[in-house]
Parts: sequence; structure tokens; C-alpha cells
Amino acid sequence: MTTIKIRKAEGTWTVRAGGAILVESRDALVLSEDGHPDIIYFPRGDIAMAFLDETDHTTHCPHKGDASYYSIVTKSQTLQNAAWSYEDPKPDVERIKGHIAFYANENVTVERI
Repeated sequence: MTTIKIRKAEGTWTVRAGGAILVESRDALVLSEDGHPDIIYFPRGDIAMAFLDETDHTTHCPHKGDASYYSIVTKSQTLQNAAWSYEDPKPDVERIKGHIAFYANENVTVERI
């Protein structure tokens, strides 16, 4: 049985890509799932949505539901399917509705400041 816990992320969190700050939030959530690294979910209202372009890509998680994906579009590059959200999450993870998470990698920085 997979255990998923969601709690408020302490402090201020940011997401940066292509030299731009996409998010700065004090209302982020941490989702902890057995066997996976913690993921930070950001409320849509704190995200510069102009940098995100919804794609046709989707995935299904048996514990969270169907995920929709976004590419990050910056002046210098487009990072395909670099962010995701659960538009209609399963009841156990309802708190992440209206939030978007980002893949942290060499092009995208997700960090507490």
C-alpha cells in the first residue's frame, strides 16, 4: 500500500528556468510518496502562467489520477513537458488540485530560498 502525505512547504520556494523566475511562493505544498523523492506543488496563482504552454501529454497514476503536462517557454528554449498538474485528483490527494509541480533538472531549479 502506497502512503502519500501532503503538507505545507515551509518557507519561500521558487522555480527558475531560462534566467526567469517562474514562481515565488510561500504557499507551496510538499507531496511525499513512498519510494519517490518529495515533490513541491505550487498554487497556480503564484505561477507566471505566461511561461507555461499546455501540451497533449498525459500520464496516469493509480494513486493521484490523470496528470496534464506543460512545457516551459523561455526566451532561449522550450522545455517540453517540464511541469504537470492533476486537474481532478483522487480524493486522498485533493489538496494538490489547482497546483503545478516542476521537474527539477539542469534547466529548471526548484528550491527553497
